[in-house]
Amino acid sequence: MELKRFLKNKVSFFGFILVIVALLLAIFSPYISTHDPMKQNIIKRFAKPSWEYFGGTDGYGRDIFSRTIYGSRISLSVGFAATFLGAMLGTILGLIAGYNKGWVGIGIVWLTDVFMSFPTMVLAIIVVVAFGPGTQNVILAIGLAFTPRFIRLARASTLSVSEQVFIEASRATGQPSFGIIRKHIFPNIAGDIIVMSTLWIATAIRLEASLSFLGLGTQPPTPSWGNMIREGMLYFMHAPWLSLIPGAGIFFAVIGFNMLGDGIRDVLDPKLRGRLT
Repeated sequence: MELKRFLKNKVSFFGFILVIVALLLAIFSPYISTHDPMKQNIIKRFAKPSWEYFGGTDGYGRDIFSRTIYGSRISLSVGFAATFLGAMLGTILGLIAGYNKGWVGIGIVWLTDVFMSFPTMVLAIIVVVAFGPGTQNVILAIGLAFTPRFIRLARASTLSVSEQVFIEASRATGQPSFGIIRKHIFPNIAGDIIVMSTLWIATAIRLEASLSFLGLGTQPPTPSWGNMIREGMLYFMHAPWLSLIPGAGIFFAVIGFNMLGDGIRDVLDPKLRGRLT
């Protein structure tokens, strides 16, 4: 039934198609790309888009289309890995903070409020500067930046579920706290976490591109959408394809995950099911 409801939502289904296309491009990039993304051809530098080079070439003669396809691997990998890290840490700490009313829960809430005072981008930059640039450090930085957001969501959901009668009955029967959280609370808040994770994958892709654009993310010559846009901005007036093509990759990936997240939210939220069109 949930699948039918999802398919009825044309916007969400379109987002699902965009996400699948992006994943297929990333997985099969060695077979889809027309050139070696690292190979330089100085003779063909700044070539315009053509049948030989679908996306033109950059200042080193590298094929922009192939580099954009390979760049999807970095962006999607960072998006999924960073969001998973933030969701895992945030959910665990949020469950503890929501269920434990003692000093442990208060301490987690206090630290969450402190980190929530920083914008996500600023917090990610602080972590990257502390650990250094690179793809793995970007994943760590974005994951840690997301953690306070997931803590707040998981804690609020846990507080709501903890007030239900069946939770009180479980406590009355002597079930341990860990068992109650694992068997009763977590399954009831998992839907909220999944929806938030889907939406924040899009944010992680944008953050990775922003960090790479600033020179703090994936380092050249490895292609990523962010550093490709940065390199292309130097020649935007006479070679706009250098930035526009990887920018289009970011646009379609982000809008795809946002639409997919909205669709999943509509399916999992009973209050919105009647609005699906």
